[in-house]
Amino acid sequence: MKRRAFIKLIAWSAVWPLAADAQPANKPVIGFLSARSAKESAHLVDAFRKGLAEYGVIEGQNATIDYRWADSHYERLAGQASDLLAQQPAVLISVGGDMTAKVAAAATHTIPIVAVFIGDPVVGGFVASLSRPGGNITGVSNLNAVIEAKRIGLLRDLKPGMTTVGALLNPDSITAAAQRKDIEEAARTTGLKVEFMEAKNDPELDAAFKSIVEKHIPALLVPADAFFAAAREKLADLAASNRVPAIYSLKESVVSGGLMSYGNDLPDTYRLIGTYAARIVKGAKPADLPVLQPTKFEFVLNRKAAKVLDLSIPAGVLSIIDEVIE
Repeated sequence: MKRRAFIKLIAWSAVWPLAADAQPANKPVIGFLSARSAKESAHLVDAFRKGLAEYGVIEGQNATIDYRWADSHYERLAGQASDLLAQQPAVLISVGGDMTAKVAAAATHTIPIVAVFIGDPVVGGFVASLSRPGGNITGVSNLNAVIEAKRIGLLRDLKPGMTTVGALLNPDSITAAAQRKDIEEAARTTGLKVEFMEAKNDPELDAAFKSIVEKHIPALLVPADAFFAAAREKLADLAASNRVPAIYSLKESVVSGGLMSYGNDLPDTYRLIGTYAARIVKGAKPADLPVLQPTKFEFVLNRKAAKVLDLSIPAGVLSIIDEVIE
């Protein structure tokens, strides 16, 4: 070896450890899979980031988040899950309904998953128990299914003489059958007959409301579903133009012009899954993180929507409202 080349080699060997130490460590990747859309979920993503930050995980600083949005097209989820898993993320977030959780659970049995469940994740086969999930998946159960009776009861309080209530279902959702059963049982407990309408796109929503008017259905229940969440403004417009009082699972639907909602605080749910994601990034195992359940439910009313529908809100209903949207 020539003397000059040898000297260069020795010099580089001396600085190599410093150069290596100067390289930034690889940031863990958090895969974020949602059946909803990015635009209408912006506030939820903010809440998720707050949850991460509670445990010191900051997007862009010490972690990277890769997002995939199905925009209510459930058939896109499998491919999007594969894209995310190809990056070997530290954790995969599954939100937007149990269809997303089903796709994520089927796609990997090793990479940790934190999901938001619409119904009971034990009954759905996602976890062994709420306290000890046992596998690679945990998260938050919104328990929407168990409060349908409360929602129907609120509709009946507004329309005390009604004998029938309408309910929307998305036939493409894996939770539709369970929702139908839960709503039927809830209607029975309140002494009402239930009429179901199905819709998975905008034209079918138009057709559903046409049927509601033709059948003289006095009020409507809109259960939790990614498509219904994305279409909340259209649903509010259809309910107002057809003069159909409706209750939703999400406050966001009321902010968008819907009459009222009863359900958990969804941004707080996303904050909670953010805390779980951060804990997993730092070494926690999903099997050791119990499935969380909401402890606070909110009843929200849109006063302007009530005026458009010419509804008089009974004093008993007014006394239990948590928030009024003007």
